[in-house]
Amino acid sequence: MKIVLLMIMFAVVAIAQPMPRINREFRAFWVATVDNIDFPTSKGLSAEKQKAELIAILDLAQKLRMNAVVFQVRPMTDAVYRSKLEPWSEFLTGQMGKAQDFDPLEFLVAESHRRGILVHAWFNPYRAYHPAAKTMSAEHVSKRRPSIVRQYGRYMWLDPTDEGAKQHSLGVIKDVVRRYDIDGVHFDDYFYPYAEKDAAGRGIDFPDDENYEAYLKRTSAVTGPGNATRSPLSRDDWRRQNVDQFIETVGREIKRIKPEMVYGISPFGIWQPMPELGITGFNAYKELYADARKWLRDGTVDYLAPQLYWETARKGQSFPLLLDWWREQNVKKRFVWPGIAAYRIGSTETFNAGEIAAQIGKTRTSDDPGAIFFSQKSLRNDLGGIQRELTERIYTTDAVIPHFSWIASAPMRAPEVKLEREGKYVRASWRERGERRAFWYVVRAKDKDGWSQSVLPAGEHTITLSASRQIEKIVVTAVDRLGNESR
Repeated sequence: MKIVLLMIMFAVVAIAQPMPRINREFRAFWVATVDNIDFPTSKGLSAEKQKAELIAILDLAQKLRMNAVVFQVRPMTDAVYRSKLEPWSEFLTGQMGKAQDFDPLEFLVAESHRRGILVHAWFNPYRAYHPAAKTMSAEHVSKRRPSIVRQYGRYMWLDPTDEGAKQHSLGVIKDVVRRYDIDGVHFDDYFYPYAEKDAAGRGIDFPDDENYEAYLKRTSAVTGPGNATRSPLSRDDWRRQNVDQFIETVGREIKRIKPEMVYGISPFGIWQPMPELGITGFNAYKELYADARKWLRDGTVDYLAPQLYWETARKGQSFPLLLDWWREQNVKKRFVWPGIAAYRIGSTETFNAGEIAAQIGKTRTSDDPGAIFFSQKSLRNDLGGIQRELTERIYTTDAVIPHFSWIASAPMRAPEVKLEREGKYVRASWRERGERRAFWYVVRAKDKDGWSQSVLPAGEHTITLSASRQIEKIVVTAVDRLGNESR
């Protein structure tokens, strides 16, 4: 009798098995163009070879079940796309300013979207010249507007405290947001530069003296209540304030153009050393004047991707310890998707593909997991067998991104679905309804073994399944690029 009751209970549970929630996880890698790190692999490639390399990048993303790429479009106040504001990049053509007919960003966006892969355009907001470059164009900002550019060691830098520099970079970013169907705007960890040294090995201070002196004069002329003179900010706080203002302005202005534009920043992984918490190392708050904790706590960004490029066992910079700290700062409940150091696989005995798997496992202790790998080349070169680790252990099924619930958008309408049985197959086909465009379709199928799901790009409108699976039900939902799912 007990056996019969157990069988009945099992049958009821099986029948009542709920439809599963869709798999959600942000999965991306950086594609660096500076110094030809990831794309193009060398300067002066033909348009056809550039296209082939971009297709290979996207093929790898599909193979590894990624759903986004972070593509560097502005490595040093130049352009890896067609621009009237800044010259073509030397890393593309071999000579800064030398034009080419092929637009890599336009091509990448179209091909990525066709595959159901998002594109976040990665800008370096301040770096004006990198020593890996060998040429200079008359159209470069250092020639056209030298007053906003500073020579700093081996580099040139836009002065973060100069209003003209801020407006120049903002204009470049807004131009890309207007003209390209990108899904996000992204900055990395370069705000004020990492310290350069002189010939004697001494640190060089960034040359913003003139602007600071002008600020002090303006401040001393301003009085508050009771004619009391307002105290000026220290130089460090003044620098941070200028960076904060720029970061906030970019977020506000890109969303004014496209309210659904996603805004992400990937700062250095340590905000400030906190030895009492077991966190030591470089101080990005003090040295780069980057108050990334503020941007996260204020909700200025939609996601923060701190570069947690250390292994779990690393004393002072343990990956899980740092990830937990950043999550604790996330009072506005934005997304924290850490940068993962794929390039460091094999650098130590403990930093291997298994360490990467453990780090991804740690990210999944959040309701809205995600990570970005640096960089595409490391995955392409399959360091330490990372491709097999990703496909067989980590990303075994497709996923859409977590839902940006705080970004206002119209609801998605459910697609209209038609089911047909044809001999050995069951086919579902659907069409979009409403004006709001899908980016993915999620197909859930219930068969004799339970529920399964597939994620398809929006360009696909059919799926064919074997009738031998004894299909009972097929449910199709539409998901937009912000992760909104239809009924």
